[in-house]
Amino acid sequence: MNFMTKLHVKEMSCNHCVARIDKVLSDAGIAHTVTLEDKSVTIEGDEAVVQKSIEELDDIGFTAEVE
Repeated sequence: MNFMTKLHVKEMSCNHCVARIDKVLSDAGIAHTVTLEDKSVTIEGDEAVVQKSIEELDDIGFTAEVE
């Protein structure tokens, strides 16, 4: 069973940010939805997938925190 976890990404400010986040998570094979309006990324998966998502985002300069 997969869970949905919402991450807040405070540095996300434009569509270029959305594209970078979308690419890194897609390349990692992580099911996700990026929403610029509330600066969030919703991750589909267990705790290990959420942790990997946070690490992937950190690698490209974004701080992600579980909401």
